[in-house]
Amino acid sequence: MNTSNTTSARKRRFDKIVSVFYADMFRFAAWLCRDKSIAEEVVQEALLRAWKSLDALRDDDAAKPWLLTIVRRENARYFERKRLETVDIDNLTASQSALLAEEPTDELDDLREAIFELEDDYREPLVLQVLMGFSTSEIAEQMGLKQGAVLTRLHRARLKLKEGSERELTS
Repeated sequence: MNTSNTTSARKRRFDKIVSVFYADMFRFAAWLCRDKSIAEEVVQEALLRAWKSLDALRDDDAAKPWLLTIVRRENARYFERKRLETVDIDNLTASQSALLAEEPTDELDDLREAIFELEDDYREPLVLQVLMGFSTSEIAEQMGLKQGAVLTRLHRARLKLKEGSERELTS
């Protein structure tokens, strides 16, 4: 009976955490892998790992960075395991654009495309900061970098986005 109560309490805790952060997990996975179906797979694998290691989460207030770290690692594992065909990011589909905002506009589409074109080293910290609301120290901890390196990557990402938008204006 005690095992049943423990399992039930563990399941309630997991369900509570996941219900709050599932959308963030999916959005982050979609930004990392640029594909809705792959993002779904990555999140499912991340949820399995989170369930298995739930006891390692000591403080539920730390659940969001913990889950997003698992998503990032699962994304890396996914691409280590599978050799996928490359996709021309200049031809993003409507479904990929729909993941990122509710009402698409030409300006928003251009910004999304520019973010997708960023190298992973620049895109990931930018998404973590702008969309997920992480501080630079939290990003540094998640990515295993020094805070200065994160600041440099964020600065370069913004410069690349700015350069891209200036090119669009002069075209």
